[in-house]
Amino acid sequence: MTDIQIRPIEARDNAAVADIIRTVMPEFGADGPGFAIHDAEVDAMSEAYARPRSAYFVVERDGKVIGGGGVAPLEGGDAGVCELRKMYFLPEARGIGAGSAMMLRCLEAARSHGFQRCYLETLTGMDAAQALYRRHGFQAICGPLGGTGHFSCDQFYIRDL
Repeated sequence: MTDIQIRPIEARDNAAVADIIRTVMPEFGADGPGFAIHDAEVDAMSEAYARPRSAYFVVERDGKVIGGGGVAPLEGGDAGVCELRKMYFLPEARGIGAGSAMMLRCLEAARSHGFQRCYLETLTGMDAAQALYRRHGFQAICGPLGGTGHFSCDQFYIRDL
């Protein structure tokens, strides 16, 4: 793994994270209605993840934010279930171990917040991401949980913590 740092998001990271989300999601055709790119929190991620039982982290290399990911309670779901949310990486962050490192950090945060299971939604075509999820113990499930509002996602995963 190259020299990267994973740290909690700060207000100074909001613009970079929003830019990453708005750059990466369209790369995979995830820019229409029903995708996280349209969530109100995209422009204020540090504030959104300062809420109870939530955490968001950024991946930084050479002083530049190149990715991020976080966990928060699953909207409209069981209190014991969190959602892995908005985990996106610029091309320069892919294939260097940043995804696995971020996943471990997010799962650790989820456990520390008392969650028993972690859920996520994704999209057909995000093959590398789905391989990462499976490597980290996520199992595909048939349909969505909770009420995330991301009705355009078509792949769903969950794992015990």
